[in-house]
Amino acid sequence: MSAYRTSAAGLLRLATDGNLVEVLTERARHGGHGVSPAEKRSWARSLPVLAQDLADAGLAEVEVLVEYQLPLTSRRVDAVLAGIDPQTGDDSYLVVELKQWSYATAYEDSDTLVAVEQARGPRLHPGIQVQDYCRYLADFLGVLGRDEKLLRGASYLHNAVDRDVADLLARPATEQSRIFTGQRRGQWLDHLRSRFAPASGAGPADRFLTSTVRPGRHLLAYAAAELKERSHFTLLDEQHVAYELVMHAIERARTANHKRAVVVAGGPGSGKSVIALALLGELARRGRPVLHATGSRSFTQTLRRYAGRGSTRIQSLFKYFNSFMDADPNDIEVLLCDEAHRVRETSVNRYTPKARRDVARPQLEELISFARVPVFLLDEHQVVKPGELGSVEVISASAKELGVEVDVVSLHDQFRCGGSEAYEEWVLDLLGLDGGTPSVWTGDGRFDVRVAESPEELEAYLAERQEVSGTARMSAGYCWPWSDPRPDGTLVPDVTIGDWARPWNVRSERSVGEAPGSAFWATDPNGFGQVGCVYTAQGFEYDWSGVIIGPDLVARDGRLVTRREESKDSSIRSRKSVGDGEVDRLIRNTYKVLLTRGMRGTVLYATDPETREFLHNLVRVRWAPEIRFADEAG
Repeated sequence: MSAYRTSAAGLLRLATDGNLVEVLTERARHGGHGVSPAEKRSWARSLPVLAQDLADAGLAEVEVLVEYQLPLTSRRVDAVLAGIDPQTGDDSYLVVELKQWSYATAYEDSDTLVAVEQARGPRLHPGIQVQDYCRYLADFLGVLGRDEKLLRGASYLHNAVDRDVADLLARPATEQSRIFTGQRRGQWLDHLRSRFAPASGAGPADRFLTSTVRPGRHLLAYAAAELKERSHFTLLDEQHVAYELVMHAIERARTANHKRAVVVAGGPGSGKSVIALALLGELARRGRPVLHATGSRSFTQTLRRYAGRGSTRIQSLFKYFNSFMDADPNDIEVLLCDEAHRVRETSVNRYTPKARRDVARPQLEELISFARVPVFLLDEHQVVKPGELGSVEVISASAKELGVEVDVVSLHDQFRCGGSEAYEEWVLDLLGLDGGTPSVWTGDGRFDVRVAESPEELEAYLAERQEVSGTARMSAGYCWPWSDPRPDGTLVPDVTIGDWARPWNVRSERSVGEAPGSAFWATDPNGFGQVGCVYTAQGFEYDWSGVIIGPDLVARDGRLVTRREESKDSSIRSRKSVGDGEVDRLIRNTYKVLLTRGMRGTVLYATDPETREFLHNLVRVRWAPEIRFADEAG
């Protein structure tokens, strides 16, 4: 179940008895979520107000879905009310965001961002926040049938009076973005009565919670629509804040005639690339000078193919980080640096003439200098190659040295891995990143994790899932040689484990037989059957992910340890140029990337028997039964 469910009367009893916070905390713990002191305070102060209001409105039988988790994300909504429409008798739902704010104003004259008393940084306008939730649910829940009349939204600032949040009330409201203050409690009760009859909401709540889910649109399908037409992809909370903060920085930089940088940091699947493409599409439609750049050949080539198909103008918007060595300062208004963890020390390489190498600037300086508003989107745990240095600290320091203001936005939500924050945290602990230690995966109902006994079992499972419901790929650590194609144009099956052998993905950009070029391994249907490496998997997503953990990462004495001598990656072989500590970090980050590509499930196989047994002891569940996807529904 994706929410704590009770009637309004039941919620009021819990609040009156003083058990509300304890019950919600215990439920969150069973779901693999930690609860902060701030969350507990919010529950204690806001939910009793909502329960009392429903009771006073005569709606004690309306069902309340507390902390409802949006499908395929880690984002939780304060409450969804479920009941019967008093006019039509149809199911009726109301998304409610509860705010304890007592004073809030527009953030630097923005009509989308707000400054809240005693809170750091801008927040999204609460009307926009709840409207985004409604749009997202309409896109993903089959029970709604994209009928906006079934679902409405409201933000309730129960501690505020109108004059102290006047800027927020000035924004025109829609049926999905209404705002009520404590001063307007009478209007709030009338609104509740207009949405719900004094009858049981159990049936509508059943249908809401058991609805089929439409899997999210993959990034490339989104990119094509985003750049060629107005997309309906919904950005949520911190994603929308990041988008609006960049748009705000662009306007401020233009009117004040000064530079401003924005850094957006988040884990895999938190929506960084979607934000970048949303910005690129909107700015391009407005005719604003903007470019998108990455340090990944695969990612850039794939975006050119899918998003720029049939349009050389759109293809020209996608560049590489080393494209700006000779660019003039502020030559463009906005530069969107996606996958910015791959920023390197300089843009030169062995083919660069010596005269240019001698005067080369740091790559970060080139990127920051080139645009009036440089935007960096990154995940610090995806640095997988020596010389990559993109981090919040390094980028912020470089910008400040150049006299550029910096805004930092952190994305905490998870839109990959079934929206499972618990799985992402489990991976971090498994790999010993962020100081964690391996823990048992008991499942959270959102993501399928299993351990295969053999590579044959791993491949067979992925083939079956691909046949039934979506895309699947195999990837591995770089622990086998990588041969060029044979003279007859066939690939060498370098990844050999016992009697099982498969080739790596194609090295070059040209296809080899049916196998796609390296840039398209993750997106071309013929990529299944080859084993991908981190450089072709990074930045992409597929429904089902199989990860082969090679002998460069083995379990010993209850934790995973790295063995650099087992790696075939030439970039980390030299101990003189790359120390053991850095190699350890790079190998762990490599597997972090591979383990977080899946949207719906991950299958693990370790070549080392002790490691395989270690993983079996950690993974105690087989299947995530809670979500019924539309393509699997009977």
